[in-house]
Parts: sequence; structure tokens; C-alpha cells
Amino acid sequence: MNSELNKRNALIVITSAAVIIVVLAFAVFYFVRKANQKEAEVSEVIDQMNFEKEQVQKEYSNLNQEFDGYTSNIKNDSIVKLLENQKTKVQQLLDELRVTKSTNARRIAQLKNELATVRQVMIQYVNQIDSLNSANKVLKTENVEVHRKYQAATETVQQLSKEKETLNQVVTRASILEITNFSMTPLNSKGKKTGWFSQTANLQFNYTIGKNITAQPGEKTIYLRITRPDEEVLTKSPNNVFPFENKNIAYSSSKNIEFTGDAKTDVIFWKVGEILPKGIYRAEFFADGNRIGSFTFKFEK
Repeated sequence: MNSELNKRNALIVITSAAVIIVVLAFAVFYFVRKANQKEAEVSEVIDQMNFEKEQVQKEYSNLNQEFDGYTSNIKNDSIVKLLENQKTKVQQLLDELRVTKSTNARRIAQLKNELATVRQVMIQYVNQIDSLNSANKVLKTENVEVHRKYQAATETVQQLSKEKETLNQVVTRASILEITNFSMTPLNSKGKKTGWFSQTANLQFNYTIGKNITAQPGEKTIYLRITRPDEEVLTKSPNNVFPFENKNIAYSSSKNIEFTGDAKTDVIFWKVGEILPKGIYRAEFFADGNRIGSFTFKFEK
């Protein structure tokens, strides 16, 4: 009977031990599974934090590149300096982010907030830049228009000046007197016309000053310049000169007349005091500093 009792006790002990082992096994399995789940969750969180850190780093790097793009195209020194200061701040935050552990979620969140603040500041600067660029475009457009109007005005003035100069030249040419109906009559010592040049005592030059209402009326001096066949100018004195084309040239005879604008027929004389060679002579008339007539005549007999 004791033997059966012992067997029964032993069976109870074994059964209890088995139950305990099974319970422990289930407990171990449960905690191990929980631990694995927790580890997986932690790993997922760490991966997420690493991703978050990489994204923030990427945003900082992109922001730095944006700063580089703006500072290289801006001519305003004040704004460039402000952007450079912000760029330096971004670089410092980026350096800090690189050494910050991914598990330091609080600091990463702070750096992300600071990034948002810097980006907002940059947007304000960009708006200022756009505003300045728009103003510059308006000024450039206005300057181009002003320059165009100035050029047009200058060209108009130049054109008017040319037209005025041309008109002045036309008026000047129109105001020059003109000799017509020229002829030369040889006279003897009695003032009679002669056909023998050896008996010629005077040369009478007949001419008409054409009508000219453009010319200035008033007293005018008519100069006669007689040139022999050998190109020698007939003159009574070396002091008989008048200004023509920026120099003084000799004249043979002169006469003052009153010009009213109407045609005027007149004569001017040259007293022969030397032997005149045969050949072709030239008689030129001058008035108001202009040559107003040029003619030839012959001594043949």
C-alpha cells in the first residue's frame, strides 16, 4: 500500500513538474516573442529617425544650393550680405545635424523647425529680389525709351541742322549776284569805238547785273580782274587787292554801284597804259566776296 502511495505521489510530482515546464515554456515563448516585436518596433523607429535625419540634411543641402544660385545673380550688395549670413547659418546647422545622432529626435525636430524659419527668411529676401528686379526692369525699359527718344530728338536736330545748312547754302547761292550780257568795246583816245587795238586807249566792259530779290540791297563794290594771255593780271598798283577765298588777290578796276534788287546795266573801264599782246584775255567780275561772272575776249588786230 505504501508502494502505491509512493507511486501516486511520484506521478503527482511528475505531472506538476510537467505542467510547470509547459507553463514556463509558454512564458518564455511569450516574452521572447514580445521582445522580438519590441526590437522590430525599435528598429523601425530608428530607421524612421534615420530617414527623417537624411531628409532634413537633404533639405539643408538644397537650401544651401538655392542660396548659391541667388547670391551669384544679385547685384545688390546689402541683400547679398544678408543672404551670405543666412547661408553661413544654414551651413552651421547642417554641420550640427550631421553629427547629431538619429535617436536624438528632439534636436532633429528643433533643427527642422530652424530650417523652416531660415527658409521663410529666404523667401522674404527672394521677394525683395523679385521686387528689385521688377523695378530694375521698369527702369531699364524707361531708360531704353528715354534713350530712344533722345536718339530720335538728336537725329531730328541733326536732320534739321542739315536742312538748315542746305537751306542756308541755297539762300547763299541764290543771293549771289550774276553778270550777264557781257561784252568788251575798245575805245580810242577820243572815246570812240575802234577796231585797231594799236589805237586802243580804253577798254569798255559792258555788263548787266541780273535781277536778284534775295541779295542784300545797298551799295556794292564791283571788282574787275583782267588776265592777259600769259596769265598776268592787269593792275595799276600792287595795292589794288581785295579779299577772296581767304586771301587777297589783285584787281584791275573797281566801281561802286547802288543795287536795289532789280536788273542793272552798267559799264566799267580799264585805261590802257601798256602794249597789250594779242591773244585771249579773261575778264572776271567779283562782288560781296564772290565771283559773279567770268568771260573771255580777244585782241587780234
